[in-house]
Amino acid sequence: MTTARTQRRMDLFLKRSFDLCFSLVALVLVSPILVVVSILIWATMGRPIFFRQVRAGKDGCRLRVWKFRTMTNDRDANGNLLFDDLRETKLGKFLRAWSLDELPQFFNVLSGAMSVVGPRPLVGRYIPRYNERQALRLTVKPGITGLAQVSGRRNLDWPRRLELDVQYIESWSFGLDLKLILGTFGKVFHRDGAEQSEEIEFWGNGVAGPPGIRYHPVDEDEPLPFSPTPPIDKSA
Repeated sequence: MTTARTQRRMDLFLKRSFDLCFSLVALVLVSPILVVVSILIWATMGRPIFFRQVRAGKDGCRLRVWKFRTMTNDRDANGNLLFDDLRETKLGKFLRAWSLDELPQFFNVLSGAMSVVGPRPLVGRYIPRYNERQALRLTVKPGITGLAQVSGRRNLDWPRRLELDVQYIESWSFGLDLKLILGTFGKVFHRDGAEQSEEIEFWGNGVAGPPGIRYHPVDEDEPLPFSPTPPIDKSA
């Protein structure tokens, strides 16, 4: 037991050390890109430059994810945000296709709220929709990239994506993280899955959403409560 606990601490220390080093180097290398993208967003959409959305972090706690803004804040007559494809700008589409909108998340990694590799942080309303196995994805820090992204990016259905997140946790190693980082570069370069919208609602296991509703757009501060100990749907 003691040996396993010691190994776990060493693994976490190694992963955190790698996250810090990799993020610092990455931010230095992409700093010119950050400046150029910021100027382009300001020139085409104005302020704010960044989009900050509250999502579920480790243990289901609130995590404010930073991304470059890729959409307008256009709303319908009732004040509700329009669907993503109606608000996405040409610049935003380019940024998302090449995953450049995700670059500010290296600051989330530096703060310790995220890891370079891990399950992607999803919106908090999904927490009670997970079954017991899927909820295991909340036991680790979310990441900028992960096994699900390298295995199919946005072309996978929700059950497969969530299962791959759990498989990553169960088989984690430092070598696996390096392999996934290299695989991410290949996916981005070839733009695999870039044409598929990421924003398709996860309604739950075996649950069909309302007709005609594919996703609920969310403001920066999601109005639903989070729970440090997420409720788990043990069915399915």
